Amino acid sequence: MEWTGQVYADAPTVSVSTRIEASAERVWALVSDIHLMPRLSAELQEVEWLDGASAPQPGRRFVGRSSHPDLGSWETTNTVVEYEAPERFGWAVGDPDRPSSVWRFTLVRQGSGTELEQWAQMGPAPSGLTFAIEAMPEKEQKIVFVRLREFETGMKANLAALKDLAEREM
Repeated sequence: MEWTGQVYADAPTVSVSTRIEASAERVWALVSDIHLMPRLSAELQEVEWLDGASAPQPGRRFVGRSSHPDLGSWETTNTVVEYEAPERFGWAVGDPDRPSSVWRFTLVRQGSGTELEQWAQMGPAPSGLTFAIEAMPEKEQKIVFVRLREFETGMKANLAALKDLAEREM
């Protein structure tokens, strides 16, 4: 990821992708299982469906509990905003109309395999990062850049683990 000089109000994004030698349906079964994600993520510790839901569909909500050495621990309520099996699964953190972040998996069939992308957007609503920016406004671009790099590193690890699971369990 290259330096962009973006600020939080830009709602900056980051994405990573990988090719997986498995069907889109096989990859979809993994990425749409929210209970798998805490096993893959360094930050996300636990997830739980809300309101009696047990699987993703637009409008369904889940809670995520996360932890970061510098940011502490926090809990968010997330809403599924995109769900088009086996192509797109996205959720908004906080208010779906003005989220603190948005996350998405996109799958594209490529012959016998699948191209998998994970994408994330910061903002536009305030998040835990907002407090660091307010405390050090002169460092906002660096704070945003560092956090985007953390997102990118975590997403690369997620995709590597998903690739391994999908290809190993064929």
